[in-house]
Amino acid sequence: MKIRSPLPLIALLAAPLMLLAAPAQAALRVFACEPEWGALAQELGGPLVDVSVATNALQDPHQIQAKPSLIARARGADLVVCTGAELEIGWLPVLLQQSGNAKVQPGQPGNFAAADFVRKLEVPTQVDRSQGDVHAAGNPHIQTDPRNIALVATALGKRLAQVDPANAAEYTKRSADFSQRWQQAMARWGTQSAPLRGAPVVSQHNAFVYLYDWLGMKEVAVLEPKPGVEPTASHLQEVQAALKGTPAKMVIYAAYQDSRPSDWLSRNAGLPAVKLPFTVGGTDGAKDLFGLFDDTLARLLGAGAKS
Repeated sequence: MKIRSPLPLIALLAAPLMLLAAPAQAALRVFACEPEWGALAQELGGPLVDVSVATNALQDPHQIQAKPSLIARARGADLVVCTGAELEIGWLPVLLQQSGNAKVQPGQPGNFAAADFVRKLEVPTQVDRSQGDVHAAGNPHIQTDPRNIALVATALGKRLAQVDPANAAEYTKRSADFSQRWQQAMARWGTQSAPLRGAPVVSQHNAFVYLYDWLGMKEVAVLEPKPGVEPTASHLQEVQAALKGTPAKMVIYAAYQDSRPSDWLSRNAGLPAVKLPFTVGGTDGAKDLFGLFDDTLARLLGAGAKS
C-alpha cells in the first residue's frame, strides 16, 4: 500500500497558525527628545505609533549625552520630534549624524521641530557667549504655554499623516479629537488661573517665560545671574535685597532643578518655593499633557493663596 505524505495536511493545518503569528503592520516609530512631545505624539497616534523618549522630566534637556542607546533609537526612527530652537544643540546634531538615518535629518519630513510652529519669545538681537546659555532662536521652553501645545499638535498631526499616509485618516481623526478636548481644557484653565494674573514672581531659571505670558504673571527677578549659571550666595543676597523694593509672591523652579537656590530665597525672603513639573512626569500629578497644566495651576494657585 502506498502511504501518502502527511506534509500537505500539515501545511494546511499550519497555515492559520502562521497567519496568527504574522506581525501586524509595524507601528510608526517616533523618537521624541522631550516627554511633552512623546506624550503629544502618543495622543495623536495612539496604537499607530511606537513612541520612545530620549529624556525624562528630571533631566535638564540642555545637558544630555548622545549615548549609543539613543543613537540606536534614532537609527530606527521614522520620525524624530524635538523642541528645536537650539534646546538640544549640545547633543541632537551628533545623535542624528551618528544614527546614519537619512529620513530623520534636518529638512526631511521625518525631522519635526516643535518650536518652528509657534511665536518665540526673548529672541536676542545679538548673541554673545558671555551672556550665558542664550539661544539665538529665542527661548526654547515653549511647552509651558498650552496655546503652543495646540499649535504644535495641529502641525504634528499633519506631519504624522505625511510620513505615514496609509493611516492619514486616523491621524486626522485623532488630531480633531485631541483639539476638541484641549480647547475645552484651555477654557477651564483660563477661568481657574484668573487669580494669578499680574502676580509678581521670581524664577530660578529663565524657563517659564511662555507660562507667564499665558497667565499674565510678572517675572520680577531670576536667581541665575545668567542663563544656565548657578547663582552665588552674594547674588542671592542681591536678589533678596532687590525684592524689598519689588516684592514677589513666590519663587518658581522646575522639577529637574536643584531646589537649593529657591529654598534659600524662600527661607530668607519669606516666599513660597513652588516646584512646577515643567513637563510630563515632573510631578505625580503631571502624568499626561492635561495633568501637566492641571498640576501646574494647582501648585501656583496654592502658593498664591499662602502668600
